[in-house]
Amino acid sequence: MAWEWDAETYDTLALPHELWGRRTVARLALTGGETVVDAGCGTGRDTAALLDALPRGRVFAVDASASMLERLRARLPDVGEHLTVVAADLRDPLPITEPVDAVMSVAALHWIDDHRRVFGNLAAVLRPGGRLSVDCGGQGNIATVEAVLRQILGDLPDVWTFAGPAATREHLEAAGFVDVDARLRPDRAYFAEPAALHDYLETVVLGAHLARLGPDERAALVHEVARRLPEPAVDYVRLEVSARRAG
Repeated sequence: MAWEWDAETYDTLALPHELWGRRTVARLALTGGETVVDAGCGTGRDTAALLDALPRGRVFAVDASASMLERLRARLPDVGEHLTVVAADLRDPLPITEPVDAVMSVAALHWIDDHRRVFGNLAAVLRPGGRLSVDCGGQGNIATVEAVLRQILGDLPDVWTFAGPAATREHLEAAGFVDVDARLRPDRAYFAEPAALHDYLETVVLGAHLARLGPDERAALVHEVARRLPEPAVDYVRLEVSARRAG
């Protein structure tokens, strides 16, 4: 991404991502002693849940955003050898030299345009038989928000990659994964207060578009998107993936 997250504000919001993270961790069926990569860890909310599930294990928390990793370090200052923070782009080979037991990723991969490349990099750090569990925006994700943005802005730059199950299975199998399960789950997020919807749109959904605008234009765009939405909601569709590296 060519913009940087407002990690401090992001970390104050009530996020549906926390439910997505719990589902993603649960699909790994951890026993407590594994070494796991959190790919696209953000501010560490899901990393914290992962560490709770690994009392005898280790976590590599990987993200390309300096501001996100700064917040993660502040959130998790006392976990010592159980946590290694890695500043890295998932499109590049990961600087992790030991094979890990599992990889998870929550709400990250739709920000990256080359999923086949990412899955290859994740497979490269997994031991044979190691598990992969992913949540990201899937085909049809935030379709209403995108439609409103096009009404206001016209043509949109390519910001998101909302893949479908068939393409995802193809990419995973090409990267050496087997037992692939990829499915879509509609998961609409409602906001009872207009201010909460405004803050969520500004910080989580529209950030990459707002980065191209001046301060006044940013506020006007967020207000107009919120006004035009048919209901105070973001129409999420999650792509949920489980797979195993061939052994």
